[in-house]
Amino acid sequence: MLVLVAPGQGAQTPGFLTPWLELPGAADRVAAWSDAIGLDLAHYGTQADADVIRDTAVAQPLLVAAGILSAAALGDTSPGAVAGHSVGEITAAAFAGVLDDTAALTLVRKRGLAMADAAAITETGMSALLGGDPEVSVAHLERLGLTPANVNGAGQIVAAGTLEQLAALNEDKPEGVRKVVPLKVAGAFHTHHMAPAVDALAKAAADLAPADPKVTYVSNKDGRAVATGAEVVERLVGQVANPVRWDLCMETFKELGATAIVEVCPGGTLVGLAKRALPGVRTLALKTPDDLDAARALIAEHAQA
Repeated sequence: MLVLVAPGQGAQTPGFLTPWLELPGAADRVAAWSDAIGLDLAHYGTQADADVIRDTAVAQPLLVAAGILSAAALGDTSPGAVAGHSVGEITAAAFAGVLDDTAALTLVRKRGLAMADAAAITETGMSALLGGDPEVSVAHLERLGLTPANVNGAGQIVAAGTLEQLAALNEDKPEGVRKVVPLKVAGAFHTHHMAPAVDALAKAAADLAPADPKVTYVSNKDGRAVATGAEVVERLVGQVANPVRWDLCMETFKELGATAIVEVCPGGTLVGLAKRALPGVRTLALKTPDDLDAARALIAEHAQA
């Protein structure tokens, strides 16, 4: 059983969209999306530097556009399940047919703007903890006033909070944690700091007409499969201020019988977690169009099975 997954914010790198725009029809699709949301996606995905695409209002639409574009380049994937990490859930909603491409890009543009506004209220950020026992780390973070915003499994938790709290974490790591790595994000996402964005996103979501998922849609709120489009959208709204439980998503993939995971562009982060947490499950990350043939071959094997 094949699972198609989409990464979250922080996966973007300067120029990562460049080779994808060379595929037939890709530049025209991206131009149409850019017009629809009022953001030059091609420019930001090919010419902007790391600091510019770190901006939440830019990074989020860019990631969703890249994910949809790279998945389309695969052809008919027919996955058994789809999921996304953080903003990648909007990409996954497009994969599942809950939202059409333009609706997904319109929603993520509003999401990015709302979260950027919320992040501007207080200087906040996020850092990944590598290694350690999850229970020990979570208790330690809470003592420092930090939120375990992403519980990713495979020994990784992402802490979020004020810059002062994150500085304290650097000086006082939980027992067993090997390293604390600052992430390329501009705020404490999936925490109470994002509460103002929830109201803005709820208003934006009211204009949507979601369809029910055509494939199993696994929510990163709790790893549960969601059956209706209305609930998918409700969860998309709430998740900006709630922790991401990617560990529970991977448990669900295992329960569903996943044998392969393909991560759309800019892939790498989620298949890295899967390699450690789901031994025996084949993984492939779409980083450039050079990865398409191997991904198509993997998908074809599962289609035949």
